[in-house]
Amino acid sequence: MPAYVGAVQVINVSSSGVFHIGDVIQIRPISNTKTFSGAGSFNTGDGLAIYNQYSATNTLDNDGIDQGINFNL
Repeated sequence: MPAYVGAVQVINVSSSGVFHIGDVIQIRPISNTKTFSGAGSFNTGDGLAIYNQYSATNTLDNDGIDQGINFNL
């Protein structure tokens, strides 16, 4: 059923967000990212003591193309 919508103010829509008004069958926000992180990067908690004597993250990516998201449902 169609909807009548009054004034709408959109301040921000994130890169993988969706702003939609009206009828819809399917909404699929899709995004991808590549994350490089060194040793101990994603540790969380209270009172952590992390000892990494030497940490180097290899960010060399020779393949050029990663897995696509074209046909993800």
